Amino acid sequence: MELKKLSEHIWYMPFEEERDRPNLGYVKGSKRSLAIDAGHSEAHIREFYDLLEKEGLPLPTLTVLTHWHWDHTFAMHAVNGLTLANKTTNGHLLECMKKSETNGPDEFLNLYDSIRKEYEGGKEMIVVPADIVFEGDMTIDLGGCTVKVLMTRAPHTDDSTLVYVCEDQTLFVGDATCSEFPSGIKDKNLASELAEKIRSIAPKTCVEGHWEPVAADDTLSDLLN
Repeated sequence: MELKKLSEHIWYMPFEEERDRPNLGYVKGSKRSLAIDAGHSEAHIREFYDLLEKEGLPLPTLTVLTHWHWDHTFAMHAVNGLTLANKTTNGHLLECMKKSETNGPDEFLNLYDSIRKEYEGGKEMIVVPADIVFEGDMTIDLGGCTVKVLMTRAPHTDDSTLVYVCEDQTLFVGDATCSEFPSGIKDKNLASELAEKIRSIAPKTCVEGHWEPVAADDTLSDLLN
Protein backbone atom coordinates (compact mmCIF):
# COMPACT_ATOMS: atom_id res chain seq x y z
CA MET A 1 0.00 0.00 0.00
CA GLU A 2 1.21 3.50 -0.78
CA LEU A 3 0.21 7.00 0.22
CA LYS A 4 -1.11 8.94 -2.77
CA LYS A 5 -0.94 12.71 -3.20
CA LEU A 6 -4.18 14.09 -4.59
CA SER A 7 -3.56 17.84 -4.60
CA GLU A 8 -1.50 20.57 -2.96
CA HIS A 9 -2.76 19.92 0.57
CA ILE A 10 -4.26 16.41 0.31
CA TRP A 11 -2.90 12.87 0.51
CA TYR A 12 -4.83 9.63 1.05
CA MET A 13 -4.29 5.96 1.82
CA PRO A 14 -6.41 4.05 -0.73
CA PHE A 15 -9.32 1.80 0.12
CA GLU A 16 -9.03 -1.98 0.23
CA GLU A 17 -11.90 -4.30 -0.65
CA GLU A 18 -10.76 -7.48 1.11
CA ARG A 19 -10.93 -6.00 4.61
CA ASP A 20 -13.48 -3.32 3.65
CA ARG A 21 -11.04 -0.57 4.52
CA PRO A 22 -12.08 2.90 3.32
CA ASN A 23 -9.89 5.67 1.96
CA LEU A 24 -8.19 7.54 4.80
CA GLY A 25 -7.68 11.20 3.94
CA TYR A 26 -5.01 13.58 5.16
CA VAL A 27 -4.97 17.37 4.82
CA LYS A 28 -1.91 19.46 5.71
CA GLY A 29 -1.79 23.19 6.27
CA SER A 30 1.14 25.33 7.37
CA LYS A 31 0.09 25.19 11.03
CA ARG A 32 -1.62 21.84 11.54
CA SER A 33 -3.03 18.78 9.80
CA LEU A 34 -6.14 16.62 10.02
CA ALA A 35 -7.28 13.19 8.89
CA ILE A 36 -10.62 12.14 7.46
CA ASP A 37 -11.86 8.95 9.13
CA ALA A 38 -10.07 6.87 11.74
CA GLY A 39 -9.97 3.48 10.07
CA HIS A 40 -11.17 -0.06 10.68
CA SER A 41 -8.73 -1.17 13.39
CA GLU A 42 -5.55 -0.16 15.18
CA ALA A 43 -3.56 -2.08 12.56
CA HIS A 44 -5.21 -0.01 9.82
CA ILE A 45 -4.44 3.35 11.38
CA ARG A 46 -0.87 2.29 12.21
CA GLU A 47 -0.26 1.44 8.57
CA PHE A 48 -1.61 4.87 7.62
CA TYR A 49 0.67 6.61 10.09
CA ASP A 50 3.67 4.62 8.86
CA LEU A 51 3.01 5.92 5.34
CA LEU A 52 2.69 9.49 6.59
CA GLU A 53 5.97 9.27 8.50
CA LYS A 54 7.67 7.72 5.46
CA GLU A 55 6.68 10.84 3.50
CA GLY A 56 7.89 13.12 6.26
CA LEU A 57 4.37 14.32 7.08
CA PRO A 58 3.37 15.09 10.68
CA LEU A 59 0.69 12.92 12.21
CA PRO A 60 -2.76 14.54 12.28
CA THR A 61 -3.73 16.47 15.37
CA LEU A 62 -7.44 16.06 14.54
CA THR A 63 -9.39 13.23 12.92
CA VAL A 64 -12.84 14.00 11.50
CA LEU A 65 -15.39 11.19 11.16
CA THR A 66 -17.71 10.98 8.14
CA HIS A 67 -20.15 8.59 9.88
CA TRP A 68 -20.25 5.95 12.60
CA HIS A 69 -19.66 2.68 10.70
CA TRP A 70 -16.91 0.48 12.14
CA ASP A 71 -14.59 0.57 9.12
CA HIS A 72 -14.38 4.36 9.51
CA THR A 73 -14.26 4.62 13.31
CA PHE A 74 -13.14 1.58 15.29
CA ALA A 75 -9.49 2.72 15.36
CA MET A 76 -10.41 5.93 17.18
CA HIS A 77 -8.77 4.71 20.38
CA ALA A 78 -5.42 4.59 18.56
CA VAL A 79 -5.42 7.89 16.65
CA ASN A 80 -2.95 10.68 17.23
CA GLY A 81 -4.56 13.79 18.67
CA LEU A 82 -8.30 14.37 19.00
CA THR A 83 -11.35 12.99 17.18
CA LEU A 84 -14.31 15.05 15.94
CA ALA A 85 -17.81 13.70 15.24
CA ASN A 86 -21.28 15.09 14.87
CA LYS A 87 -23.73 14.48 17.70
CA THR A 88 -25.61 11.69 15.92
CA THR A 89 -22.42 9.86 14.98
CA ASN A 90 -21.24 10.03 18.57
CA GLY A 91 -24.57 8.66 19.76
CA HIS A 92 -24.18 5.64 17.51
CA LEU A 93 -20.66 5.07 18.80
CA LEU A 94 -21.89 5.17 22.39
CA GLU A 95 -24.52 2.56 21.49
CA CYS A 96 -21.87 0.37 19.87
CA MET A 97 -19.62 0.71 22.91
CA LYS A 98 -22.44 -0.25 25.28
CA LYS A 99 -23.45 -3.23 23.13
CA SER A 100 -19.84 -4.42 22.92
CA GLU A 101 -19.36 -4.12 26.68
CA THR A 102 -22.62 -6.00 27.32
CA ASN A 103 -22.53 -8.70 24.64
CA GLY A 104 -18.85 -8.97 23.77
CA PRO A 105 -17.32 -8.61 20.29
CA ASP A 106 -18.66 -11.78 18.64
CA GLU A 107 -21.88 -10.21 17.35
CA PHE A 108 -19.83 -7.61 15.50
CA LEU A 109 -17.11 -9.98 14.32
CA ASN A 110 -19.70 -12.34 12.83
CA LEU A 111 -21.30 -9.69 10.62
CA TYR A 112 -18.97 -10.01 7.62
CA ASP A 113 -15.90 -11.92 6.41
CA SER A 114 -14.13 -8.59 5.91
CA ILE A 115 -14.44 -7.81 9.62
CA ARG A 116 -13.11 -11.21 10.62
CA LYS A 117 -10.15 -10.70 8.28
CA GLU A 118 -9.45 -7.26 9.77
CA TYR A 119 -9.50 -8.67 13.30
CA GLU A 120 -7.99 -12.10 12.69
CA GLY A 121 -5.35 -13.34 15.08
CA GLY A 122 -7.28 -12.22 18.14
CA LYS A 123 -6.94 -8.48 17.57
CA GLU A 124 -8.92 -6.58 20.18
CA MET A 125 -11.99 -4.60 19.14
CA ILE A 126 -12.21 -1.29 21.03
CA VAL A 127 -14.99 1.27 20.60
CA VAL A 128 -14.72 4.78 22.02
CA PRO A 129 -16.72 8.01 21.56
CA ALA A 130 -15.34 11.16 19.96
CA ASP A 131 -13.33 13.72 21.91
CA ILE A 132 -15.19 16.66 20.34
CA VAL A 133 -18.87 16.63 19.37
CA PHE A 134 -20.48 19.24 17.13
CA GLU A 135 -23.79 20.09 15.52
CA GLY A 136 -24.32 21.93 12.24
CA ASP A 137 -21.21 23.10 10.38
CA MET A 138 -17.64 23.96 11.35
CA THR A 139 -14.74 25.73 9.66
CA ILE A 140 -11.18 24.74 10.54
CA ASP A 141 -8.14 26.82 9.58
CA LEU A 142 -5.08 24.60 9.10
CA GLY A 143 -2.91 27.52 8.00
CA GLY A 144 -3.29 28.47 4.36
CA CYS A 145 -5.83 25.69 4.00
CA THR A 146 -9.47 25.88 5.07
CA VAL A 147 -11.56 22.80 5.85
CA LYS A 148 -15.34 22.93 6.19
CA VAL A 149 -17.05 20.16 8.15
CA LEU A 150 -20.71 19.91 7.18
CA MET A 151 -23.50 17.76 8.58
CA THR A 152 -25.91 16.54 5.91
CA ARG A 153 -28.86 14.29 5.28
CA ALA A 154 -27.93 11.37 3.04
CA PRO A 155 -29.29 7.98 1.93
CA HIS A 156 -26.58 5.83 3.58
CA THR A 157 -26.99 6.72 7.28
CA ASP A 158 -28.67 9.33 9.46
CA ASP A 159 -25.35 10.83 10.60
CA SER A 160 -23.35 11.79 7.50
CA THR A 161 -20.65 14.46 7.58
CA LEU A 162 -19.00 15.99 4.51
CA VAL A 163 -15.45 17.37 4.68
CA TYR A 164 -14.58 20.05 2.12
CA VAL A 165 -11.03 21.24 1.53
CA CYS A 166 -11.72 24.68 0.08
CA GLU A 167 -8.44 25.63 -1.58
CA ASP A 168 -8.19 22.21 -3.25
CA GLN A 169 -11.89 22.13 -4.21
CA THR A 170 -12.08 18.55 -2.93
CA LEU A 171 -14.98 17.02 -1.03
CA PHE A 172 -14.69 13.90 1.13
CA VAL A 173 -18.15 12.30 1.25
CA GLY A 174 -17.45 9.08 3.14
CA ASP A 175 -20.18 6.58 2.24
CA ALA A 176 -22.93 9.22 2.13
CA THR A 177 -23.73 8.55 -1.54
CA CYS A 178 -24.31 4.81 -0.99
CA SER A 179 -27.60 3.06 -0.35
CA GLU A 180 -28.99 2.73 3.16
CA PHE A 181 -27.32 0.27 5.51
CA PRO A 182 -28.33 -2.51 6.01
CA SER A 183 -31.42 -2.52 3.73
CA GLY A 184 -29.56 -1.70 0.51
CA ILE A 185 -32.31 0.74 -0.50
CA LYS A 186 -31.41 4.20 -1.76
CA ASP A 187 -34.04 6.79 -0.85
CA LYS A 188 -34.55 9.02 -3.89
CA ASN A 189 -35.50 12.07 -1.86
CA LEU A 190 -32.42 11.83 0.35
CA ALA A 191 -30.24 11.22 -2.71
CA SER A 192 -31.65 14.33 -4.38
CA GLU A 193 -31.16 16.36 -1.21
CA LEU A 194 -27.54 15.25 -0.93
CA ALA A 195 -26.97 16.00 -4.62
CA GLU A 196 -28.19 19.56 -4.08
CA LYS A 197 -25.90 19.88 -1.08
CA ILE A 198 -22.91 18.75 -3.14
CA ARG A 199 -23.82 21.10 -5.99
CA SER A 200 -24.05 24.01 -3.55
CA ILE A 201 -20.52 23.26 -2.33
CA ALA A 202 -19.34 23.02 -5.97
CA PRO A 203 -16.29 20.76 -5.58
CA LYS A 204 -14.20 19.69 -8.56
CA THR A 205 -13.23 16.36 -7.02
CA CYS A 206 -15.07 13.98 -4.69
CA VAL A 207 -13.48 11.27 -2.55
CA GLU A 208 -15.93 8.52 -1.66
CA GLY A 209 -15.21 6.04 1.09
CA HIS A 210 -14.59 2.97 -1.04
CA TRP A 211 -13.71 4.28 -4.47
CA GLU A 212 -10.94 6.23 -6.14
CA PRO A 213 -11.24 10.04 -6.27
CA VAL A 214 -13.36 11.17 -9.21
CA ALA A 215 -14.80 14.31 -10.74
CA ALA A 216 -17.78 15.62 -8.80
CA ASP A 217 -20.08 14.99 -11.78
CA ASP A 218 -19.24 11.29 -11.58
CA THR A 219 -20.17 11.17 -7.91
CA LEU A 220 -23.44 12.98 -8.60
CA SER A 221 -24.26 10.59 -11.41
CA ASP A 222 -23.62 7.57 -9.20
CA LEU A 223 -25.64 9.10 -6.39
CA LEU A 224 -28.70 9.75 -8.54
CA ASN A 225 -28.71 6.48 -10.53
